[in-house]
Amino acid sequence: MRKLTITSLLILFTGISFSQVKKDTLKTEEISVVKPYTPTISEAFKVKSNPVIDASNSFQKENVTYSIFSIPVASTFTPSKGKAQGLARAPKERFYENYISAGFGNYMSPLLDAFVHTGDPRYNDFGLLLNYRSSENSIKDILLDDNFSKTKVDLYYKQFESDFNWKVNLGYGRERYNYYGLPTNIIYDENVIDAIDEKQVYSTLYLGGNINFDKSIFQGATVEIINFMDDYESEEVRFLIKPQFDYQISTDHINGGFLIDFVSGKFDQNYIASDNIAYSFLNLGINPSYEILRDHLSVNIGAKVYYTFDFENSTNSFKFYPNVTASFKLIDDIFILLAGVTGDLVQNTYKDFVQENPYVSPTLDLLQTDQQYKAFVGAKGKLASNIGYNLNVNYQSEKDKALYIQNQTQTNGISLVNKAYQAGNSFGVVYDDVETINVHGEINFEITKEFQLAGSVDYSNYSTNTQLHAWNLPEIKAIISADYRTKKWYAGTQLFFNSNTKDFVIPYGDIPENGAVVTNNSFVDLNFNAGYIFTDRWSVFAKINNAIGESYNRFVNYPVQLFQVIGGVTYKFDL
Repeated sequence: MRKLTITSLLILFTGISFSQVKKDTLKTEEISVVKPYTPTISEAFKVKSNPVIDASNSFQKENVTYSIFSIPVASTFTPSKGKAQGLARAPKERFYENYISAGFGNYMSPLLDAFVHTGDPRYNDFGLLLNYRSSENSIKDILLDDNFSKTKVDLYYKQFESDFNWKVNLGYGRERYNYYGLPTNIIYDENVIDAIDEKQVYSTLYLGGNINFDKSIFQGATVEIINFMDDYESEEVRFLIKPQFDYQISTDHINGGFLIDFVSGKFDQNYIASDNIAYSFLNLGINPSYEILRDHLSVNIGAKVYYTFDFENSTNSFKFYPNVTASFKLIDDIFILLAGVTGDLVQNTYKDFVQENPYVSPTLDLLQTDQQYKAFVGAKGKLASNIGYNLNVNYQSEKDKALYIQNQTQTNGISLVNKAYQAGNSFGVVYDDVETINVHGEINFEITKEFQLAGSVDYSNYSTNTQLHAWNLPEIKAIISADYRTKKWYAGTQLFFNSNTKDFVIPYGDIPENGAVVTNNSFVDLNFNAGYIFTDRWSVFAKINNAIGESYNRFVNYPVQLFQVIGGVTYKFDL
């Protein structure tokens, strides 16, 4: 019998603790096998993939206790105090709501602008607007004074309610001009010049108001009363009421307005005799429209309807005008097609004529202009993200369009005139049926956020019925402007171009058939403006007009000032 001795020795090393040491209790054993072992495949032992561990045979955890022997260490290190790091913020610019601007320039030209207001932004606002500018004699080689002045004062009060607001304003304006444009082909006696009082003063007194509703079919209304007078006892009164409404149907709108427009005036004389001239009109109008709004399409289908009364001539008439416009986005904001047909009745007034030509005589015939229709087609959009354009072509037909024409002189330089405006130095108004083809184009560049450049041009071809030309209307008008602005600096320039215009001059004592067409040459006018902002309150400015210094006539015998410069300071504040 063969003996097989298997000796197993297990040495357990226990860690040294700070409190106790465990002794080894394992012993050596000897096993005797009396039968030799002949294993077979079927008796092979297979290992389970997920063995079950009998936790009862596990070693029990021994409780260990320990302690730390702490030894203090001296240190001279002192940490620095930390500072909270925040985001840097630029100082916030303050905006003041009131300002006073004063300046002075060559030709003894003072300037004053002011706007002052106060109130509670939630409930009301009360303010004053003031403008004044003037200039002394500045044009060479003329025989009469050419000084002028403009003054305007406007007071207003505005009240804010929960769902509407209203405003009332009262104002006064005064403008002084001189009839200095004497014909250059006449030699004037000194006594004739001394007898002419060339001054003309226009005064305007007006009272107006408006009311606006936030959530109502009735959107609001404006009311205005204007009294316009001059130094020759001329007087005109105009009364206007314009209510507006809007009603929404899904995404569409029905909107429009009403009009009551009354004008009455008189001139104490006509151009030749002392007979007075009176006029009085009343227009009652309505302009309903249906506005269709879609993603790429906008259509406005409407009309303007008037019933007009001419009280001086005891006539009345009914006027109807189309008011249809549409726009369609063919390529998003890149190409938007525009088209339409519109028309209107224009109420001409003495005040409007003076704003366009302050040298008209106080002897005018007042008629209404019937703008029968204006058909147009065009496009607008963006050539790039910073380049916008607008192009259109239109054809317009007008009856009784007002044209300025020079009044025939009543002196040969030796005979005296009864009125200062009778020396060939004033303009009358003639009316004609005019058809106009106009081409308009404009483009805008935003070079950077600080620098913008823009330009526009208009070409008009006029066809008259009885007059030889469309008097004093240029065929081409163009404007180029540039603006640059930073936080401290701003500067701008404007370049104006007008092509030549034509007028009709009748010699002294002659018949109209012997009159001659005269031409006012085309001109270029270049203007500059610039300023520097010292603080939120203080800034300075400078302006230069007619920088080229070109001498040109806006109307026959009326040259303009040459190189003009003015500078000043602006102060902003709060009340």
